[in-house]
Amino acid sequence: MLEASNNNELPVIPGKRYFTIGEVSDLCGVKSHVLRYWEQEFSQLKPVKRRGNRRYYQRHDVILIRQIRSLLYDQGYTIGGARQKLTGEEVADDSTQSQQIIRQMRDELEGLLTILK
Repeated sequence: MLEASNNNELPVIPGKRYFTIGEVSDLCGVKSHVLRYWEQEFSQLKPVKRRGNRRYYQRHDVILIRQIRSLLYDQGYTIGGARQKLTGEEVADDSTQSQQIIRQMRDELEGLLTILK
């Protein structure tokens, strides 16, 4: 789903459990008001809400937002088309997320290895 060229433009997702809307905005290259709008449009995007309705996104939410961004901005889908594409790919979605997580972990470990050398 996410091309390698798109991944190079976006920062690596840190190994945290929860991310604030500001952090997700920076990680995905999307403004926070756009993220709030996408929550209304994409039923799969459900961040945890705590204290005063603050949103806390998990890693899978960040990966989903990157997929939505890629569909809308890079591949030219409409919101309705992106919604259909995501619901049609729910089975393949897990393997795509796993591949991206593995790729990012490998990049982080290679970075640590160069620091240790």
